Amino acid sequence: MNRNALSFIEASEKIYGVEAILTRDNINEVVKQSSAPYPYWLVTKSEYRFGRGQYKVPASGNNIIQTEQKEEEMEVAYHNVVALRQPKLVDENEPSVPAKYPNYVPFGFFKDMRSIINSQDFYPVFVTGLSGNGKTLMIEQVCAELNRECIRVNISIETDESDLLGGPTLVNGNVVNRDGPVITAMKRGAVLLIDEVDRGSNKLMCLQGILEGKPYYNKKSGEMVYPAKGFNVVATANTKGRGSDEGKYLSQILDDAFLERFPITVEQEYPDAKTEKKILTPLINDKEFVDKLCQWADVVRQTYDQGGTDEIVSTRRLVHIAKAFKIFGDRMKAIELCVNRFDTETKLAFLDLYSKVDASVESPANTSNLAVATEMLGQNND
Repeated sequence: MNRNALSFIEASEKIYGVEAILTRDNINEVVKQSSAPYPYWLVTKSEYRFGRGQYKVPASGNNIIQTEQKEEEMEVAYHNVVALRQPKLVDENEPSVPAKYPNYVPFGFFKDMRSIINSQDFYPVFVTGLSGNGKTLMIEQVCAELNRECIRVNISIETDESDLLGGPTLVNGNVVNRDGPVITAMKRGAVLLIDEVDRGSNKLMCLQGILEGKPYYNKKSGEMVYPAKGFNVVATANTKGRGSDEGKYLSQILDDAFLERFPITVEQEYPDAKTEKKILTPLINDKEFVDKLCQWADVVRQTYDQGGTDEIVSTRRLVHIAKAFKIFGDRMKAIELCVNRFDTETKLAFLDLYSKVDASVESPANTSNLAVATEMLGQNND
């Protein structure tokens, strides 16, 4: 990885000079003209951020090389550790039908997903979309409405075959073979929800045959597992399995052979303002605040789509704000607490923007961020 960073720096210097300040378009151009991979280290680490959507390339790769050499040494050391791992296995007695949310508002692909799961045919679905737009909740609520079991497994770069399929584990001092979530879902005829699948490694390839609807031979137990009627697989991701060009998500590039096992890919968008108002209204008894929040979020999203901001206000974040307002009873305090996760510049710009949408609140006194907020609002009123 250190060599990759250095190759990008050298390519950037040839095109834009030493210590160049690059936009994302510039970064993509460097990658396009050279053999260097996309520099996620540049767009994700705060020390290289020069301004909104701008990144300063270091003149020398020495610091990066030293840091990444340490990271590589730590990774090698980690993989050399021999330890007894306890697989994360599903409890056979644990109920797996999701709870039904009385105020859930269906939107997007909900109706079609309901048809697929209700058919009980084996038809894997890949659902992609920006974070916080209700992908996982949609699948869980479809299963809740149909009273179908849904076994969810969250994927990370460390997820391996034993985490998915199961393996030896200690039970009352004895080593026994236990089924993992995938095998359990197959036997029960449940919906297997593979959440954040694009965070996984090539170890997910152990699911190839299962994604084709074929039985699985458990070589550890000698058992042939056949998928029961109703078994299906739904995967969620923030990308389409090809990585994140802008570096917003630490996603992996998934093997085409794995992705080809999903007959359809669904792109989940954020709900429209009318739907979001229905989602927020049961949470807070303040129709005006709900209207202002949805208007504010819409402007931020349009600005994001136009490349004017690196961050976005998701439906999930609007729900967080609504719940914070219910607790504190203060509009601006609720918003500020829930946008604190963004960098200071973005946070202040978002707060200033909201003050322009809602005249009943005061804006943080910051002239430069007021200008940014005004520009956001102006772009979306054109």
